[in-house]
Amino acid sequence: MQVPLIRLQCGVNSYDWGKVGQQSLAAKYAATTAGPDFSIEAERPYAELWMGTHPSLPSRDVATDRTLLDLVQDNRALMSIEISEKYGGKLPFLFKVLSIRKALSIQAHPNKKLAEELHARDPRNYPDDNHKPEMAIALTPFEGLCGFRPLSEIVHFLNAVAPLRSLVGCQAAEEFETIVTGSEYSEDPAVLGRNKDALRAIFTSLMQSSHEAVEEAAKDLVAAAESSPETFAVSATSLSTNPSTPEQLAAVITRLNGQFPGDVGLFVFFFLNYVQLEPGEAMFLKADDVHAYISGDIIECMASSDNVVRAGFTPKYKDVDTLTRMLTYSYAPIEEQKLQPTDYPYAILNVPAYSSGSESVLYDPPIDEFSVVKTDLKRGGAKATFDGIPGPSIFICTHGEGKIRVGNKTEEVKEGYVFFVGANAECIIESTASGEDVFTTYKAFCELGAGEVLVNGHL
Repeated sequence: MQVPLIRLQCGVNSYDWGKVGQQSLAAKYAATTAGPDFSIEAERPYAELWMGTHPSLPSRDVATDRTLLDLVQDNRALMSIEISEKYGGKLPFLFKVLSIRKALSIQAHPNKKLAEELHARDPRNYPDDNHKPEMAIALTPFEGLCGFRPLSEIVHFLNAVAPLRSLVGCQAAEEFETIVTGSEYSEDPAVLGRNKDALRAIFTSLMQSSHEAVEEAAKDLVAAAESSPETFAVSATSLSTNPSTPEQLAAVITRLNGQFPGDVGLFVFFFLNYVQLEPGEAMFLKADDVHAYISGDIIECMASSDNVVRAGFTPKYKDVDTLTRMLTYSYAPIEEQKLQPTDYPYAILNVPAYSSGSESVLYDPPIDEFSVVKTDLKRGGAKATFDGIPGPSIFICTHGEGKIRVGNKTEEVKEGYVFFVGANAECIIESTASGEDVFTTYKAFCELGAGEVLVNGHL
């Protein structure tokens, strides 16, 4: 019987927004286990390393060149019979590394019902019938847009950014301010509903602005950012901004305009939370949450789908009507958009690991398809033993060197190596680093049943 430890060869997509050449972690990781026809080109952008069974870029067994999808469908025990049946013989999650040089589109991912409708109506632009909740964990300093800002911040910008107010219209801005002022933090369902309706109305108005109107307003916006960065987007009544200083906000707007001149995304920025993550910090994006990534390298895990509804910062197909209809219009402060990791007690550390401050932490979004464990082994000889779980896992090493063992099979691990571990298999990782070089791995996994209450912390 095959030992359920499979080293994977994973492909990397080249999109315009990706980091170039050796600057891209996605490319560097792909190159460690590359096929004979792949080498990193110095001027080529490399955006996404894909790890999983998705047919657009399936991972392959290094030893046999068979796709991971073939392997798990031929031997359903690799994923567990239950997970294989529930998810149609496919891995429930898609694991990625993204290397972001320029902004990704203003976008959202449809819920399951809408995904099925969009796929049936337009399979070319919506290739999957599955939802796509996703989680991002920063590998390097990251910036992005995530969810709608608190309403008081949107009111501030409508008053402090004249081109924004001009674009949405003074009457629409006044109506929005009248409805939401004083009720921004109410939890009364009726008030929440009224506020969301008001947010939907003004955001839809913005997104339906003519191309000519957006271009003219963008010229004024960028001129203000470049001429007076120290007072950009502040007002006499409120000096608060997000980003935290006018100069930083002006610099971001100027940079985004350099990437997408005169784009409506420059104004969407003032409606969405600007999020900065340091390495190890994370955010979770539910289906129907509006967002955009701006820069940095991240680990990303999502339900296995490639559906994206776009409406700005992109040369690709835009579907503004669908986007404005599908959003939840929930609003919250930045900190509520972040996902806090917790200690993961189901990895047993040996003495060198424990004494060196090694740790395993769990990123556990409120969905069934995936969770992620990050493990840092901070000394040579440090080990972490993961109990077998009733579901599949994929490991990637992002730093250092070590070994991975399942049963009687042991494999060398270097930065960028990727492994599939089958259901119910105990797995041991060990650092072979000299000195105190950290051996870092990320493990994406899925499990169902009673164990989920213990390990994932939710039913």
